[in-house]
Amino acid sequence: MNISIQSAAPAEIRALCRAGAFAGQTAGLADGYVQTNLMILPAEYAFDFLLFCQRNPKPCPLVEVLEPGCFAPACAKGADLRTDVPGYCVYRNGVLTEKPEDIQCYWRDDLVGFMLGCSFSFENALMREGIALRHVEQKKNVAMYKTNLACHSAGCMQGNMVVSMRPIRAVDVSRAVQITARYPRVHGAPVHIGFPQGLGIADLSKPDFGDPVPLMDDELPVFWACGVTPQYIAELSKLPFCITHSPGKMLVTDLKNEEFV
Repeated sequence: MNISIQSAAPAEIRALCRAGAFAGQTAGLADGYVQTNLMILPAEYAFDFLLFCQRNPKPCPLVEVLEPGCFAPACAKGADLRTDVPGYCVYRNGVLTEKPEDIQCYWRDDLVGFMLGCSFSFENALMREGIALRHVEQKKNVAMYKTNLACHSAGCMQGNMVVSMRPIRAVDVSRAVQITARYPRVHGAPVHIGFPQGLGIADLSKPDFGDPVPLMDDELPVFWACGVTPQYIAELSKLPFCITHSPGKMLVTDLKNEEFV
């Protein structure tokens, strides 16, 4: 398929994933369109996870929930959850065991797909307002960290929040807060600014997920709730089986960011 990924429409990006022609990060792609985190787990745990999302809307803002066995989301016409994400993570008993590029061979009729809002939506808004994002400029994955911020438990689901970090010039921080607060369905305003030790993060140069980005003298680390939180919850809760997106590799939907303001 002769398509430039940088200018590709959502359906074209999904088609490239399905064809095995794209397995990279989706940050900075499909400007103006919502990207979602993905959590797929057996129906017997679906209510607990749904309740967990309702109790923790900052890290887990629900966009869509599918019926058991369904892999065709309404938010992305013609999409297939089993093939149309650039990369997946398979967890067994809380342990990451495989990182496939499609999950057709893992699919079962009892699996329930959850799509959660992603901060890549408000990144577009930040950049339109002239706030630079270094990981996008450097074509890196955003840096993500496990924290000491406890989530509200639900059934078997329990654990702490994961956050994403973006270096923001100190003079732009208040504006970044205002811009992202307009998008509560995609994590909204930051949960913490500065002093990473307050979140239990010892070293910004060693993220738990994603790529490190340098912090300049005139910048502060700004932390947002992150949709990788369910992966950490799966790990801490020792779920027998679940599938998630690979961090930074999202489902690109047909929804417009402006619908989520």
